[in-house]
Amino acid sequence: MPRKDGDGRARSSGTLIVGASQAGLQLAVSLRQLGDTGPITLVGEEPHAPYQRPPLSKEFLAGAAELDSLAFRAPAFYPDNDIDLVCGERITSLRPGLAVTASGRELPYARLALTTGAAPRRLRVPGAELAGVCYLRDHADAAGLRGELASASRVVVVGGGFIGLEAASVARAAGLSVTVVEAAGRLLGRAVAPVVSDFYARAHARRGVRVLLSTGVTAFEPAADGSRVAGVVLADGTVLDADLVLVGVGAVPRTELAEQLGLACEGGIVVDASARTSDPSVVAAGDCTVQPHPLTGEGRVRIESVQNAVAQAATAAATLLGRPAPAKAVPWFWSYQGDLRLQIAGLSAGHDRTVVRGSVDDEHFSVLYYQDGRLLAVDAVNRPADYMAVRKALTQGATIPAGPAADADTPLKSLIDGARSAAPAA
Repeated sequence: MPRKDGDGRARSSGTLIVGASQAGLQLAVSLRQLGDTGPITLVGEEPHAPYQRPPLSKEFLAGAAELDSLAFRAPAFYPDNDIDLVCGERITSLRPGLAVTASGRELPYARLALTTGAAPRRLRVPGAELAGVCYLRDHADAAGLRGELASASRVVVVGGGFIGLEAASVARAAGLSVTVVEAAGRLLGRAVAPVVSDFYARAHARRGVRVLLSTGVTAFEPAADGSRVAGVVLADGTVLDADLVLVGVGAVPRTELAEQLGLACEGGIVVDASARTSDPSVVAAGDCTVQPHPLTGEGRVRIESVQNAVAQAATAAATLLGRPAPAKAVPWFWSYQGDLRLQIAGLSAGHDRTVVRGSVDDEHFSVLYYQDGRLLAVDAVNRPADYMAVRKALTQGATIPAGPAADADTPLKSLIDGARSAAPAA
């Protein structure tokens, strides 16, 4: 006999959403917006209701925001919408029709959605477990790091990606000595063109951040008491003094539960354009997934962004209810590193041409990416109008000719009309 909840309805007839993330909450909200009246259970490991994660490495770390202000919804939202929010429970066992938490709680379900997110990639070197070696993914991480920053003086950031550079900006603004160590030859190498990477290296250096490229980390040295980090050992034997280290070397999709169900996982939970996993009765959304390119449908990509979490979760909800999927959405991202505001629209992978608009030296410029004359994406630094124009063009299935786009005095939005073909760039 199925378990009953407080009002007597069979929870086993409802939807279980594993992961109280942005994608998890959006999936629950979308189910209700689409008219689903069945039970919904949203389960998360953290003791908090779903909250915004991007500010953790920016406003929260700087002390300009607190957890209460980051909550997506007021506490009453969940009972008011008959969403059973279960916090502080980690699901350890998952099989068709039943999930079991670490505390032994059983959660029967009829429909399943996985929004398990990703975990920080750990650096496996000697000394990695020392106090003062930190990661940044959730509120507990951010709160701990913020506390550490209050008493630190020498900070080393291992990894020149978005999280690392955002945190480096906060630490430097607080007057701390900051060094960024990146194993690759440029910053943000997987996300932006070399001109943008070079710009960020110079811009952070102008603000007092030491940037070391093509530099590996082999160990962390302990202080005299052996418990806390005191130095970062580089591949060439150099030791950087550090009383605080932030490791930001990427994220690993959380696929353990999907693997328990025998779902296909290759660099993430494999889903189709409708957010279906290899078991058509199970959907997945957010950072844990790999999916077809959202605009072309080709290949597989993993997208870590708020926009993707929201759009993919809405699609997953429609799929669970047998409804048509929402219209395809243009991927977009942002990274605020102090006064450097980067906005990205589209996906630049596979580009064969770039066009730079504006002044790199004045820290107001954008880079447009093209493939075979077709507009793919834009990186806009302190140039929001360019970002909005490219996002609009991509949403319309249009392009912007590369030749005219190179004139920084010509508004990009004026070049969209009549440019709907993928004709070669001028």
